[in-house]
Amino acid sequence: MAISSDSIRLISWNVNGFRAVLKKGFADFIEEQRPDLICLQEIKAFPDQVPYEWPEGYHCFWNSAKKPGYSGVMIASRIEPISHAYGIGMEEHDQEGRVVTLEFEKFFFVGVYTPNSKSELLRLDYRSNEWDVEFLAYVKRLEESKPVVFCGDLNVAHNEIDLKNPKTNRRNAGFTDEERMGFDHIVAAGYVDSFRKFHPDEPDQFTWWSYRANARARNVGWRIDYFCVSDTLDDMMEDAKIHPDVLGSDHCPVSLQLSGTLR
Repeated sequence: MAISSDSIRLISWNVNGFRAVLKKGFADFIEEQRPDLICLQEIKAFPDQVPYEWPEGYHCFWNSAKKPGYSGVMIASRIEPISHAYGIGMEEHDQEGRVVTLEFEKFFFVGVYTPNSKSELLRLDYRSNEWDVEFLAYVKRLEESKPVVFCGDLNVAHNEIDLKNPKTNRRNAGFTDEERMGFDHIVAAGYVDSFRKFHPDEPDQFTWWSYRANARARNVGWRIDYFCVSDTLDDMMEDAKIHPDVLGSDHCPVSLQLSGTLR
C-alpha cells in the first residue's frame, strides 16, 4: 500500500535506559526520523536526570517508576494532545510507571511497558491474571469513546514465528501459554497486530535479542514489541515496520504509519 504524503508516523522503542541510549546515537535517530509520536519504554530515569533536549515543538509526558532506575514510560508528541493520563487508574498497578495515555481527535494513543514474568516465572501469576486483564479492560474503556492505538514492549512472543527457538523456550518468560493467551485476548477484543497485518508469514522478524552469545548478530531473537490498533482504524494503517539496524538497546524500534493527521 502506498504511503500518503499526509500521514502520521509513530515509533515505539524500549531503550533499556534513556541515559544509556543517549550515548549511542539517540539524538541522531530522532533528527532523522522526526516521528509525530514516539513512545519510549524502560526509561529508568526521572525527567531531570536525562540531559536531552527534544527538538522544538515536542510535548513530553513522563511516567517514571517510583523506584529509581526501574521501568518507566514516556511519550513525545509533535502535537499537543487534547488530554493526557498516567497509569490505568489502579493504585496497585500504577507504582511502576507502565502506562501513558494521550488523547487526540481520532484516537487514544497509549504507551505501555508490560511487566516481565521474570526468571522462574515469579511474576507470571500477577502478569497474566491481574495486569493483562486490567490493562485490556482499561483500553476497552477508552475505546467506548474513540479508537485506541497502543504500543510498547508487551513482553510476549505471540506465536512460534515470533521467536527463533520456540520449542526450547516453551515455559520461559515471554512464551508461556498464559502470556500467549493474554495476547489472544487482545486480538479477540478487536485489536490488530499491525506488523502481522503487513507481514503475516514473514519469519525471523525480531525486536529483542539477548546480550548473550552474540544473539543479535546471529538474529536469534524475539518479537515482543508491538503496535496494536483498534480494528475500526484498519483502513488508516499504511505500513508497519521493525528497524533492526537501529542500535543502542537490546530492543530495536518498531514503527507504524497511519493516514491522516493528529489534528
